[in-house]
Amino acid sequence: MEAVFEDWRTAPVGPELRAALGFVEALSLRPDRIEAEADIRPLREQGLSDEDIENVAAICAAFHVIVRIADALDFEVPTEEEFARLAPKMAARGYG
Repeated sequence: MEAVFEDWRTAPVGPELRAALGFVEALSLRPDRIEAEADIRPLREQGLSDEDIENVAAICAAFHVIVRIADALDFEVPTEEEFARLAPKMAARGYG
């Protein structure tokens, strides 16, 4: 994960994930210039189905909405220590 956050282009991930991350970057940084042929072709070349591509776009959109709401309402982000403390509980019980 750290390598992906550092630079997804050089991170040790498979070609399918690398193509998806490239699409997410384009969708995030230039959504008004997405072109189906140019931007989606790399995903199809790596074997992603239409459903896979729709899922990538939906997850990207969901995170953008969550971040905008959090920013608008000035949500407090837990510290790394708080995340570490809460992670086992969240893994066991979910987010509810």
